[in-house]
Amino acid sequence: MRVSPKAVIFDYGNVLCQSQPAGDVQALAGILDLPIPRFSEVYWQFRIAYDAGALDPAAYWTAVAEAASRQLTPSQIGRLVEIDSRSWSHPAPVMPQWARDLRATGIHTALLSNMPFPVRDYILGCPWLPDFNARVFSCEFGRTKPAPEIYEHCLQQLGVAPTEALFLDDRESNIRAAEALGLPAVLFSEPASAIAEIRDRFDLPAPGGLPL
Repeated sequence: MRVSPKAVIFDYGNVLCQSQPAGDVQALAGILDLPIPRFSEVYWQFRIAYDAGALDPAAYWTAVAEAASRQLTPSQIGRLVEIDSRSWSHPAPVMPQWARDLRATGIHTALLSNMPFPVRDYILGCPWLPDFNARVFSCEFGRTKPAPEIYEHCLQQLGVAPTEALFLDDRESNIRAAEALGLPAVLFSEPASAIAEIRDRFDLPAPGGLPL
């Protein structure tokens, strides 16, 4: 028997938006004069603290540079912040419109994302970003997924119990943490398989007007 959620909680990166374009990643790595594999390693090394608001932009990019034995000028840091924020602003196919469609039918929706302040500020200015009943950003809350407190805060904002919501995320650790709280969840590693799982498990309007 399929479940009828009262709310759907969307992760942002790789769910509502696409992965960072290769050109933006190359531009970021180029400023630091690093090969992309090494850049990616140091980029993510301090990201949780940045997402949680524990590091400001200058401190984050300085930590990234120092981990790779590099130094940055203030203008380079400004450019890194600009490119990084822009790189997360490209909408994914189908899902933003599906979020709008769900909300139009009366299903509550939420955005729950690990995201630093500069990216948050940038994407809130994107005209394609849907409206949500609740928006929870890790940089504001001070904790990141998969900490249980951030899920609980989002559910409180929506006014629903864990069993009444569906959670979508592209990271398995975040999915498992949600399930541990009683939240039904779908791993969004690939849109077609995720939509097929939603079709099998949940009674929801179809994304993009296409049958689930």
